[in-house]
Amino acid sequence: MVSALGLTGVLGGCGAGDGSSDVTLRLVAADYGTSAANSSRKYWAELVEQYEADHPGVQIDVSVYSWNDVDRKVKEMVDAGDPPDMAQIGAYADYAADDLLYQAGDLLSIPVQADFVSQLAEAGQVNGVQYGMPFASSTRVLFYNKELFADAGITPPKTWDELAAGARALKAEGVKYPYALPLGPEEAQAETMQWLLAGKGGYTDSVGTYSIDSPENVRTFTWLKDELVGKGLTGPVAPGKLNRADAFEAFAAGDVGMLNGHPSLMAMAEKKGVEYGMVPTPGVDGESRATLGVADWMMAFKKHGHRDEIGDFLDFVYGEEQVLGFSRDYNLLPVTTSASRTMATAEQDKHLKPFLDELVTAEHYPVGNTSWAAVNAAVKKQIGKAVTPNGDPQAVLTGLQAAATRAEGAQ
Repeated sequence: MVSALGLTGVLGGCGAGDGSSDVTLRLVAADYGTSAANSSRKYWAELVEQYEADHPGVQIDVSVYSWNDVDRKVKEMVDAGDPPDMAQIGAYADYAADDLLYQAGDLLSIPVQADFVSQLAEAGQVNGVQYGMPFASSTRVLFYNKELFADAGITPPKTWDELAAGARALKAEGVKYPYALPLGPEEAQAETMQWLLAGKGGYTDSVGTYSIDSPENVRTFTWLKDELVGKGLTGPVAPGKLNRADAFEAFAAGDVGMLNGHPSLMAMAEKKGVEYGMVPTPGVDGESRATLGVADWMMAFKKHGHRDEIGDFLDFVYGEEQVLGFSRDYNLLPVTTSASRTMATAEQDKHLKPFLDELVTAEHYPVGNTSWAAVNAAVKKQIGKAVTPNGDPQAVLTGLQAAATRAEGAQ
């Protein structure tokens, strides 16, 4: 499994000391590193060392797992009746619906809870109550290869028509992937939502009801099928078989003209010497009214108690220094307003400013719906079929809407 932010990690774990203590809190966390050298184990080890030095009666025992394993590990612990005290993973709504989690307001001090970026705090709510505490966030922008654009004599697009025209020019220059459209099973839900928002639609309507087969969404995927995929502008791999990680690697290799990306692509491209630019996502008739915002979540389980100790530790975790440190270590966006303000003006963070600017209008997956996990899986499996030569966007989106309706009914 890949995190909501599209990052992968390395299996590992870290203990937090061997001494006895009055209270031991167990935290299971995801690894945002790409190797042992930058594993999240190091981040947590340093943070825990600082905290325990000032709290001798509390020990924090942290286990860090890769994104391929961490959600499953937590589920196994919950199913066995022994959940961790805290989990930092990809989704919280199922556990909230089963009444297993503390409310954020029962844990955090008022200043800390009020400091969450408002869109992220809202995304952490189920029925108007916050259970999910955002831990890491990101947005998406359109990346483009400056050298390939210069060779083709084009400028960054602001509309779909300009994007298609640019892709045609790139194809004429022999670019392998004029526009990379990853609708493969790894992270198809992200690329899909980017396009739905750009077409003035989305997974849900203004009141949160699934509207996957809305006229706007059907128009969007019909345009993708006819104007990009059908005209050979998305490269040699069928979109339904192209994964996001492979598209990023192709961009870093200089084989992609443009694609939607998040901050980790910057480091990949720079490492390979690719000069890139970033612009807001093009929309059907101008810059997209909104972009995709994604978040991973911290949650606290009620099973073993320790509410006060958990809350005190999380107050420390969400301090400005800690939030900034994590965000900078992994090229992610801060989840708090105070850290966001600092990052917006800090010279060392200027490379993240395009993503930070997008956070204000970002829209998030409907993660507060316990049905989202099933809908997400269906999108990953089916959406690529909408743009195949014999595909029918209306039929595929109608099928996904029916799946969403069934998932809602099963809750």
